[in-house]
Amino acid sequence: MPLAADFSHFRRAAPFWLSLSLIPVAMISAGVGGWATLLLPLWAWWLFTLLDAVLGLNVENADPETPEEDLFWYRLITLIWFPVQAVMIYGMIFYATRAAHLGGLEKLVLFAGVGVISGTIGIVYSHELMHQKNKLERWLGDLLLATVLYSHFRSEHLLVHHRHVGTPRDAVTARYNEGFHRYFLRVVRECPASAWAAEAAMLERKSLPAGDMSNPFWRYGALQLGALVLALLVGGWEGVVLFLVQALSAVWQLELTNYVEHYGLTRKHLGGGKYEHVKPHHSWNAAHKATNWLLINLQRHSDHHYKPDRRFPLLQNVGADEAPQLPFGYPLMAAVAMIPPLWRARMNPRVRKWREMYYPEITDWVAYNKGVNPLPRL
Repeated sequence: MPLAADFSHFRRAAPFWLSLSLIPVAMISAGVGGWATLLLPLWAWWLFTLLDAVLGLNVENADPETPEEDLFWYRLITLIWFPVQAVMIYGMIFYATRAAHLGGLEKLVLFAGVGVISGTIGIVYSHELMHQKNKLERWLGDLLLATVLYSHFRSEHLLVHHRHVGTPRDAVTARYNEGFHRYFLRVVRECPASAWAAEAAMLERKSLPAGDMSNPFWRYGALQLGALVLALLVGGWEGVVLFLVQALSAVWQLELTNYVEHYGLTRKHLGGGKYEHVKPHHSWNAAHKATNWLLINLQRHSDHHYKPDRRFPLLQNVGADEAPQLPFGYPLMAAVAMIPPLWRARMNPRVRKWREMYYPEITDWVAYNKGVNPLPRL
């Protein structure tokens, strides 16, 4: 049963505002230098993983019919995040390029940590914003993605991933036995082209050329160029390098998350390029309380694919009777994913169990494993 509760008070939304705690941590990291440059990943990944172990799971569900006006304090944290993140990134560039106590290696480690802010938080908030219908939120989502030079993610996610998840057309559905590092190189190569093709196909249906000014790739390019120019103005060429380090760190975390969310979970091919509808069991779920605070319920991923525009506080937890469950929250699972033998040992038995549970009639998984089933119809 959905949890009947008053969502209009800040105290209910307050745990989702814990992301702001990363800002003073970043300032301490830059000010102290040395070992303190490691504080951001330690804070975001390992502290929240520890809190998961202490606080356990949250399987309560909010009433999905909760009116929009009651969600003000939940929405506000996503609405203010772009200015917070922009000031943090460029303020850190300004400071670090002038800080005598920070050596070159310290600066690189520090800005890999800044990428924790723009990746673990910023891209996740951008994901929430891009799924909404109003222009302000979509623009804020675009601005956040521009700060990590990954603007095509919006087109790829909305037009390709949600439609073709679990099929060979969706690059970010990680294949069974595919190690993360091989996966990362594949998706950063395939996804921009896939996103462009999806936008071009939409324009073609309107009898417009792919290069028409309504193609959002023009906006993506302008915003990303602006982000780079601002880094140059604030910190010179060193500032550009540091900006690129945080962007790479952020994208790395995004693709780690993508890898974890659907690893090995494929939709059944029905023949002739036709696939079954997306179901709850095509996403890995995690009900770990603290990391769902940090990631604004992103780990309730099955319900997100069922209702993509459902706001994060209303996403429903899907239990083990309907969808596969991760043993730990995303941060720890992402850390395991960076060690492929450890990941396979932990996750491949779960995928095989999943296959036996949902698709006992499929005896040959080779085409699914290699991603060579027929592409789904457009």
